[in-house]
Amino acid sequence: MKIAVLGYSGAGKSTLAAQLGKLYQIPVLHLDAVQFLPGWKIRPREQAKEMVAEFMSQPDWVIDGNYSGFYQLELLEQADQILLLPFGRLRCLYRVWKRYRQNRGNVRESMAEGCEEKLDMEFVHWVLFRGRNKKKREAFLKIRRQYPQKTLVLKTPAQVTVYLQKAYEMTESMGI
Repeated sequence: MKIAVLGYSGAGKSTLAAQLGKLYQIPVLHLDAVQFLPGWKIRPREQAKEMVAEFMSQPDWVIDGNYSGFYQLELLEQADQILLLPFGRLRCLYRVWKRYRQNRGNVRESMAEGCEEKLDMEFVHWVLFRGRNKKKREAFLKIRRQYPQKTLVLKTPAQVTVYLQKAYEMTESMGI
């Protein structure tokens, strides 16, 4: 099984990806951990792409993140399921703030080593505006149109909960 998890910053992509990886017992790749080196430095593009290509060569995976330069077209083609999390901007900002309070001074499991949780005005602006611009909205819409049979849009945490509950029930009934 191959699952792509996309959505706005703060929507819970990494958390959902980790839950799915654990549920299906398949490896998870967080693209934020590929993009960054310690101290929030950007990893060289070719090195990052090699990491993603190697990971995608596995028979099963969950990948979370919106990095179009990391083989996103191939990722979407290969994915058996595409989950989009287009949560509202204020909900995402609240979740980012909550995540910061919970992880302040630590490195989250879904982040690159040496990238301590931070919340600054640049990131707040990204969550509220730059990370959800017209181009991003159009990209999500294009994905929905291009892959309607395998794309599921989860607009709220409640919808994610229902989706996960159904996934757990399905795996239990299949004896996974």
